[in-house]
Amino acid sequence: MKIAVIGATGLVGREIIKVLESRRIPLTEFIPVASGKSVGKTIEFSGKAYNIVSLEEAVEQKPDVAIFSAGALISLEWAPKFKEAGTTVIDNSSAWRMHDNVPLIVPEINGNILTAEHKIIANPNCSTIQLVMVLFPLNNKYGVKRVVVSTYQAVSGSGNRGVDQLMNERNKREGEKYYPHQIDLNVIPQGGDFTEEGYTTEELKLVNETQKILQSDVRVTATVVRVPVINGHAEAVNVEFENDFDFYDLKRLLGFMTGVVVFDMPEGNLYPMPLIAEGKDDVFVGRLRRDFSQPNTLNMWIVADNLRKGAATNAVQIVEYIIKKQFVN
Repeated sequence: MKIAVIGATGLVGREIIKVLESRRIPLTEFIPVASGKSVGKTIEFSGKAYNIVSLEEAVEQKPDVAIFSAGALISLEWAPKFKEAGTTVIDNSSAWRMHDNVPLIVPEINGNILTAEHKIIANPNCSTIQLVMVLFPLNNKYGVKRVVVSTYQAVSGSGNRGVDQLMNERNKREGEKYYPHQIDLNVIPQGGDFTEEGYTTEELKLVNETQKILQSDVRVTATVVRVPVINGHAEAVNVEFENDFDFYDLKRLLGFMTGVVVFDMPEGNLYPMPLIAEGKDDVFVGRLRRDFSQPNTLNMWIVADNLRKGAATNAVQIVEYIIKKQFVN
């Protein structure tokens, strides 16, 4: 089996390579793809150096699977070309997520909707993935009615440019400004561009993608904040349910959810943090407590590595699923 990684030199692309290696995905050929300035250079995979090729060359090689992490414009232009070549595309950008005929997949939740005919598969936004991983078992049992979520998003969610700005400011170096303001020793209540309604594009992704994945008209409102953390997104979440819940049963449900770790020991000052989640594939949830201001409502704190489960790991898990179902050779 041939696997291509488009955007192989970026933050997420390099993480995809690590996850492919660690999860021992069976492949006969690895095809790293990057921009023109990287073509001809080499990148290592499983101890072997591979030449980076262009998108044109990669299409000609007709990979079985192509994992895209090179931005929406590249995905919109090139995913259909790979599809025409018989390749199954797994796209990390926002390009295809809300297309009606493109499945938006978190394997633990809705991998079962995939078929061999799906040749473009969308990977959700990193913040959406960790949110729905926790909401899914609770929605099945209690019915999620409304979600209020505030995110605390690491700069690696903006790629190398976000990390570079933070580290340049921290080390008092001159450099390119990716964010509209200083990020070191600051928080910026903006993710993406502002819309006419005053929400940002990142906030609307949380709303729309959550509804699509859960196949529900659950009401979601979001505030996205960028924080001076390199890796690991955190979310403060308030969930109102249709039905009341037993607190013990609720924690048990979360504990049984594959890919979710309940890390909730306030008496020992133990709760999810980016430092705990970094480099791990699980979604961590803690600070679980009833909201006493209204019935049937829960407060919780969710943290995950945005480069792992929020992007690379979820994409590779989709690859594993379609291999298991023999949708690809």
